[in-house]
Amino acid sequence: MLIEILSEDKSGAVVVQRLAERIAENEGVDFELHVHPHRGCGSFPKDMDAAPPKFASSLLDLLPAKLRAYNKVYGGKDVILIIAMDSDDNDPQELRQMIYSCASKYAPDIRSIVGLSTEEIEAWVLGDRDAIRAAYPDSRMDVLDSYEQDSVCGTWEVLCRAISENAEELIEIGYPAIGHYKALWAETISRYMVPQKNISPSFNTFKMAFVTALKNPVPIYRRREF
Repeated sequence: MLIEILSEDKSGAVVVQRLAERIAENEGVDFELHVHPHRGCGSFPKDMDAAPPKFASSLLDLLPAKLRAYNKVYGGKDVILIIAMDSDDNDPQELRQMIYSCASKYAPDIRSIVGLSTEEIEAWVLGDRDAIRAAYPDSRMDVLDSYEQDSVCGTWEVLCRAISENAEELIEIGYPAIGHYKALWAETISRYMVPQKNISPSFNTFKMAFVTALKNPVPIYRRREF
């Protein structure tokens, strides 16, 4: 089986990759996995049937064209395509439905799965506190205890305050410099993450859909959308 992951950035890529690998291994699947980070989530193009602009580099801007290409090359083969991104300020249900609809239109012969983290990928990271403590033993438990799982609250800032000694300075600097630290935190913590222990609802929605796809040879959206 081939598993392809399209993610919106490097920090999301490593988290989704490691979790997907561990889920597939737990299901006893023999697989090859590739991950393709993008430069942000972007937005769906106005004309989704057209070729993307020359310098387009974000996930949603390129998604319709990439789906067409995947369907042409891999349609009907044993392939799962994971589309992983943050919901940010969007309504998660509406965004998930839009992505599934796009996949059903442009890649009807491929099993497509949406991995949509509530607000930010750090919601999935914060769903595994044992992994955070293993990676950063001096983590601030008061900060972790104050976090309401999968709430829209400035998720990366919560993780930053929990594990970084100079959190407020980093938060004040913000983007784009913080991207380096987010990638570092994701790389370090994801080494210890265990899918079965994760309490993030948005992660478990993805896990349920992914496991279903691993066990079934037809596109998941033809049966049920999660």
